[in-house]
Amino acid sequence: MTLLLANTLSKEDNLLKRFSEIHHHIYANDGLSTQQALEEFVKVLFLKIYCENTHSTYFQINNDEWNALKQTGSLPIFTDRISVLFEQTQTNYPEIFEVDDKIRLSPIALGFAVHKLQNISLLTSSQDAKGLAFQKFLAHAEKDGRGQFFTPEPIIDFCVQMLRPQPHETVADPACGSGGFLVATLHFLQKSMPQQLNNSLIPQLFGFDINKSIARLAKMKLILENNTSSNIRCTNSLDNFTQLILPLQTEQIFEGFDVILTNPPFGTIGKITNQSQLSQYDLGYKWVKSGNSFVKTNHLANGQTVEILFIERCIQLLKEGGRMAMVLPNGIFENPSLEYLRYYIKLKTKILSIINLPQETFIPFGTGVKTSLLFVQKNTPNKPTVYPVFFGKIKKLGYQGNKNGTPLYQKNDVGHAIYNANGEPMLDEDFSTTVQEYHQFLAGQSINTDNCFALNYDELNGRFDYDFYAPENRQLRNNLVDKKAVRLGDVVEIVKTKSKKLTQKETIVEYVELSDINTYAFEIINSTQYAVHELPSRASYDLQNEDIITAIAGNSVGTRKHATALVTKDFEGCICTNGFRVLRNPKIDLYFLLFYLKSDLFLQQMMMFRTGAAIPNVSDNDLSNILIYLPDDEKIQEISQKVRHAFELRTASKTVLEGITLH
Repeated sequence: MTLLLANTLSKEDNLLKRFSEIHHHIYANDGLSTQQALEEFVKVLFLKIYCENTHSTYFQINNDEWNALKQTGSLPIFTDRISVLFEQTQTNYPEIFEVDDKIRLSPIALGFAVHKLQNISLLTSSQDAKGLAFQKFLAHAEKDGRGQFFTPEPIIDFCVQMLRPQPHETVADPACGSGGFLVATLHFLQKSMPQQLNNSLIPQLFGFDINKSIARLAKMKLILENNTSSNIRCTNSLDNFTQLILPLQTEQIFEGFDVILTNPPFGTIGKITNQSQLSQYDLGYKWVKSGNSFVKTNHLANGQTVEILFIERCIQLLKEGGRMAMVLPNGIFENPSLEYLRYYIKLKTKILSIINLPQETFIPFGTGVKTSLLFVQKNTPNKPTVYPVFFGKIKKLGYQGNKNGTPLYQKNDVGHAIYNANGEPMLDEDFSTTVQEYHQFLAGQSINTDNCFALNYDELNGRFDYDFYAPENRQLRNNLVDKKAVRLGDVVEIVKTKSKKLTQKETIVEYVELSDINTYAFEIINSTQYAVHELPSRASYDLQNEDIITAIAGNSVGTRKHATALVTKDFEGCICTNGFRVLRNPKIDLYFLLFYLKSDLFLQQMMMFRTGAAIPNVSDNDLSNILIYLPDDEKIQEISQKVRHAFELRTASKTVLEGITLH
């Protein structure tokens, strides 16, 4: 076939608009799903990239052809030309296209796509324009399918800037999605070390993803960014380790990657239960506590979550001394049941940094799960040593936690936007200052912000979360110890035995939920009648007169809306939810204790002990360890009398109101 005359290609700074027009046309006219339309669009983009790389002119449709195609719906000279081009592209990218793969678009949709793209240059269009197009268009398409593939761009850039990959280092993402971390690494090197990026020093970027169409996206994005092929593979990173690294073996034995940056899938995927797969992992086995450490047993776990296996696999893939950044749900950092996992991480790595992210971080991208960032360095021998660990807390993301992720900009005292040296509005975010603080910390300088602190490694006592070790929380606990405060578990009985009524299925009972509490007045204001067999599964504990109930689960735990109440005779015999703990037979003044359970001293400790990425809760052990400050007897009596008097006034008020009649 004779090549057509070459067209002059121009840069395009509004790729997003063109991408969207093509995708919407395919979706509307060819009866494909959103995901199918995306896959076909990606194929067309690959054809375009191949033509630009090889200076071929097959990727075009002139005006006469386009008009003829619109009139007849068929144009063999055009479709045959594209078929030849697709065969050439398949040959050039065998790892992306199957032998029997083909473009599944109608001639009119294919012609529309080629017509929109033929006169622009994807390879020479600005990086900013391409970045925007892929971030907005492709991320939206991914979110419509499997949301775990997308990580917000500020989080990606932050992780790269924290670890600062070097030109000679290999960088990998075992759950690469559309390649966000890998592209950001390339951008970082292009911006910070352009003089070092010659052909021999360009970093080797590796990505693995289980989804074929998403792996295609990653491949395409890296080709667009760097005009070179990249090591993106469609594979399950949790499969047999030897088979996973086999393609990485060349004339030298694979020793591991220098840097891993990843956001493994979590939250929506069930546990791995396949025994042959679990047996490949230390964390596929049950672990038992032995003193202050944990020991792996010979018994396989009944199942293990994907993110936990990913942690071990990523450590395996690192070379000794290699560095890793990973996005993880907060449960990994906090949950008491996962203390063995944190012990394993300490056993295999040096903890570099832990960064807490706000609740709204992922809301614009499809999930409200609270997450943090873990930065480690592989250190298999990991001999006992003392070193500081950097903790940071991001409060400002630079965007709103709404479905659109609306950007938020810095403003001056009169509410006007603040601009940088390039005349661009500056995002209102904490990432840049936290990166600066971290690298000053690495250089041995002091930390000067309210959102960062350092903690010695040997002080990591079973938990990794920021709030647990925050200086203000540690100072509070130390002050309470100095004041001879007592443990809550030593001054009350914490009821843990379920009601015997729960075995009497036809018995009618009154049930008290978290929402049945007037949080400002220490009182139960409602109960609901159920037959026992109709009760929610969380129904648990009997209530007695002068019990105190306090919340240990829910988003309000540790806040001003924390639910605590005194059980009066009106609600004696009710059953309450296991979202409460029942405090019975106090050894200190009842009304002083009730007051203390609404004080800042109590609430701050509850917030400190909270765990859980989705529904926060406080364990029974941590509740028992809450410290109760006891002032002198005179002060206790003064507080007790005021609280008691408040209850008497409310009782009297109710009596007056109930006595009012119309006659």
